[in-house]
Amino acid sequence: MKLVLVGLSIAFVNTGVGAAESESSMMEMMPGHDHSHMNHGTMSYEPKPETKAMKHTGHSPKQDLTQSTTKRDPHAYTDGLDFSSLSKPMMGDGHSLAALIVDRLEGVSARDDFSMTYDWQAWFGGDYNRLVVRAEGEIDQGTFKSARNELLWGHALTAYWDTQVGVRYDSGLGADRAWGAFGIQGFAPYWIYIEATAYIGEQGRAAFRLETEYDLLITQRLILQPRVEVNFYSQSDSSRLVSSGLSNIEAGLRLRYEFKREFAPYIGIEWANTFGSAADTIRAQGKKAEETRFIVGVHFWF
Repeated sequence: MKLVLVGLSIAFVNTGVGAAESESSMMEMMPGHDHSHMNHGTMSYEPKPETKAMKHTGHSPKQDLTQSTTKRDPHAYTDGLDFSSLSKPMMGDGHSLAALIVDRLEGVSARDDFSMTYDWQAWFGGDYNRLVVRAEGEIDQGTFKSARNELLWGHALTAYWDTQVGVRYDSGLGADRAWGAFGIQGFAPYWIYIEATAYIGEQGRAAFRLETEYDLLITQRLILQPRVEVNFYSQSDSSRLVSSGLSNIEAGLRLRYEFKREFAPYIGIEWANTFGSAADTIRAQGKKAEETRFIVGVHFWF
């Protein structure tokens, strides 16, 4: 223990001497330099200015804090570079898509009378603007008894509602009619589907159509759908069996089974009634204005 303490004391004593000898030895190793003429009092020991490499690596001790705010710009890092020959990437809402939805393609049986009914719509466009084609009608004994065809431009008002404006054309039995159309289409709270459209026609005619549906899931594949459609007109049109005011109403239930989400056959029952002068015309033909219909059909889309 004494030897160790003695050794440590000798080391501390030799530290100062060793530093002086090391300085003189360094001067002796540089014989070409006259160190006696160097003024050590005027020598500057300021740090060297930061290099360009230090600026790029972000290790500058004098980095301006205002530069950090510009680096928050998501495009600042590009230093003016663009996509050059590469195509600019497209976001998900920039793509144009298309779909065809056949909501109802069904056979209808009522009092020994059988007919076909269709209700479909197709659209092409993006999330915010799209071209919409809607058609609904009835085919009886191979001829179009009634047909409503619409060409609309749809614009997304919110995530669940589209505004629509365009034209409607009615054909089939009676006089053909042309209308201007505007309305909304979408989902109300609790996923109630709604189509509400107003129409302005020639000779001061006006009309309003409201359709609503709701899918009640009994299971993930078995779905019960209540559906109601009502039509209002400002003027009677006996050739097309249309009354002023509330012209007709259809209310029914359809039970479908989805083998796939895109394909589902169904059966159902529907109550239909015609009002006003159109009902009088139907009765004059020996038919009933009110009837119960049994339905079998298919719902599909792609």
